[in-house]
Amino acid sequence: MKAILKDFLTYAKMNTRSDATSQSIPTTPGQVESALLLKDQLIEMGVADVAYYEKNSFVIGRLPGNPEKTAIGFIAHVDTADFEAENIQPQIHENYDGKDVCLNKEKAIYMTTAEFPNLKDYIGETLITTDGTTLLGADDKAGIAEIIDALRILQTMDAHKRGDVWVAFGPDEEIGTGADRFDAADFPVAFAYTMDSGRVGHMEYETFNAARIDITIDGTSVHPGTAYGRLVNALKIAHQIDDALPAEEVPERTRGYEGFYLLHNLTGHIGRAEVSYIIRDHDHALFEQRKANIVGIIDELNTAYGQERINYTLYDQYYNMGDLIKKDPRSIEAARAGMQAIGVTPIEAPFRGGTDGSKITYKGIPTPNLFVGGENFHGQYEFITVEAMEKARDLIVAIVEHVGQEDTTVS
Repeated sequence: MKAILKDFLTYAKMNTRSDATSQSIPTTPGQVESALLLKDQLIEMGVADVAYYEKNSFVIGRLPGNPEKTAIGFIAHVDTADFEAENIQPQIHENYDGKDVCLNKEKAIYMTTAEFPNLKDYIGETLITTDGTTLLGADDKAGIAEIIDALRILQTMDAHKRGDVWVAFGPDEEIGTGADRFDAADFPVAFAYTMDSGRVGHMEYETFNAARIDITIDGTSVHPGTAYGRLVNALKIAHQIDDALPAEEVPERTRGYEGFYLLHNLTGHIGRAEVSYIIRDHDHALFEQRKANIVGIIDELNTAYGQERINYTLYDQYYNMGDLIKKDPRSIEAARAGMQAIGVTPIEAPFRGGTDGSKITYKGIPTPNLFVGGENFHGQYEFITVEAMEKARDLIVAIVEHVGQEDTTVS
């Protein structure tokens, strides 16, 4: 069995699902177990400066290179998404024939080409799927396996021709908190990449600017028989807020660079309601306008009701890393050159979300996001092929080689 596949299966079978309700760091014990396994693996491989940082649960290591050349890094996350992750049993389908895939014969669970025509792009490859009852965890266990396998290859090459290669494996990406605690001082690189995108070729370096607003609405609950002139329905006020927002500027009606408001949660009763929105836009000025717009709606309603019935907490979550990366495009140029070297056509599009790289970029390390090769993430129909993982691994190596050849400045 190829080392990259063996590693991936080992990582995938570990339950590292993160938990947004937990206050621990990381949020689940399986992530600690995974991190410590990776720490030991890096040490056994002879990687230098390997450390597990309890302050943030990141494992970091360095493959020493020429100090006169630019140091770069590669990052992946150990946690998986909010989907069943207990007793993951990856299924291997060698020389995939392009037909419907039986995931679980006993439960009659199939992944059909009618529903997932993208399967036909992988005919002849070694397909890895779930057993139909859990996710697979290619997001982002594949990224980890690819980085580890790339290190093996780089160890066989002339270290003098490249700079230091740093690697980091961190927690809680799926719930958006892991990178908040990432310490750039522990990762001295000129730029880095998160290995966390999907299909082969994908590269993202533009993300949303993101904010969340949590709103509480105090109504006045009165028996409906005596409610005239007295009852104020908090749920109705919540609907007034939503009705005042642009009807077309929602996720299901926007794409590309178009921003949106998403009514994320609404709970309550006549006397009190709680509402949350997420606000997204690639353009920072429009992002600020969106936040001002929803605050203005709340202020107008409070004025109309003659008192402050609506209170809110508005906070930014992350920013468009493209605004900074475009000022220092070396990471983008190196990724394009790496893809060209391995025969992959880059697929560049604005990412309608955020990555760990969004936050790490604003900590001073430009960090685009690169493909791992998987598809259908976060569910029972997730899959990846060995060949796609090898493409991602080869891209890592090609980027390191390109940077070593092109840039001889001190990092």
